[in-house]
Amino acid sequence: MAAKKNALYAQSGGVTSVINASACGVIETARAHKDKMGKVYAGRNGIIGALTEDLIDTGRESASAIALLRSTPSGAFGSCRYKLKSVDANRREYERLIEVFKAHDIGYFFYNGGGDSADTCYKVSQLSESMGYPIQAIHVPKTVDNDLPVTDCCPGFGSVAKYVAVSALEASFDVRSMARTSTKVFVLEVMGRHAGWIAAAGGLIEDEGIPVVVLFPEIPFDERKFTDRVEALVKEHGYCTVIVSEGCHHPDGTFLAEQGSKDAFGHAQLGGAAPVVAGIVKRALGHKFHWAVADYLQRAARHIASQTDVKQAYEVGAAAVKLALGGHNAVMPTIERLSDKPYRYRIGMAALSEVANVEKFMPRGFITADGFGITEACKRYLRPLIQGEDFPRFRNGMPVYATLKNLAVPRKLPAFELR
Repeated sequence: MAAKKNALYAQSGGVTSVINASACGVIETARAHKDKMGKVYAGRNGIIGALTEDLIDTGRESASAIALLRSTPSGAFGSCRYKLKSVDANRREYERLIEVFKAHDIGYFFYNGGGDSADTCYKVSQLSESMGYPIQAIHVPKTVDNDLPVTDCCPGFGSVAKYVAVSALEASFDVRSMARTSTKVFVLEVMGRHAGWIAAAGGLIEDEGIPVVVLFPEIPFDERKFTDRVEALVKEHGYCTVIVSEGCHHPDGTFLAEQGSKDAFGHAQLGGAAPVVAGIVKRALGHKFHWAVADYLQRAARHIASQTDVKQAYEVGAAAVKLALGGHNAVMPTIERLSDKPYRYRIGMAALSEVANVEKFMPRGFITADGFGITEACKRYLRPLIQGEDFPRFRNGMPVYATLKNLAVPRKLPAFELR
């Protein structure tokens, strides 16, 4: 019988309120199959931990500590924004990964992230062919942007959608109460570089009687049409709420919020669409306004996470281990919707060649004809994903979250510098 191979799990990109639930699913499922899979190591700060041989021994964490990950936000092992180039462009890094995998007898690689992470995972999966060392690489889906293809939704999105919808509703109640003599327009900026899924969630407050305008990345920003729409709602209701995606852009493609810098993946650094939009409202209409940027709050809000989202995040982590043990490579567990009402789904599988570097945008049929709201079809899609609450345990008025020991695995190789 062949010796059991160890596994490496790592988190990548912007973390979410439920990515640790996927980690919990991976580790608990691997422990349940310890007759087939060896130790589970975690890369400290994602793929950087693998490259620098900075590995964490999750086996030294108690079962209760791992279980608590299910209700703990952010990345318990540290994340990173670091994209591997092609083997031809940077063979040095791939050779280093092989050295680390060999030194620690790692045969399984679980990379938990979004589109760029799927690309990294796919490249690692090719190592067995190009460099002669067998690695089964499974991508564990995660992204608040909900922009991974093939899967119906992405773990992390449902909880962000719930936070944005609830926060927008609560803030709108505030504005409504003050509109006669004070603020008439509230602008909330949410994440979403190219896809407007998170902004769409803000549109759900329409069903609660709130006049709302949603600005999507998929619809070029038309200032005149926008101000006309806001003014019409203010005249009718006395106030209005605007949900703007950070990726909202002018017809020439320039982001409203572009800062002129780029992140580690080469994407334009965004942030500041809300004050731009609020300024337009003030200049064109003269209304008093308030604006807010959800920023980290929206993706860290584990206290109001969607129960559906937490469950799915755990399930894709568990499924990743089962796919690896089943002999699969270069694949990603997916969520396949079977029905909207009652909401039913199953866990499926997609080839990483279909996922890496592909973005899923809002269908035009999910956006109203005027470009400022969401359709009933979109609402049918969104509603199941924000259902249910999975509250963490509280102590002394504060949520109880896990802080792991994250004890290092002894190094066996010379130091390696990132370039």
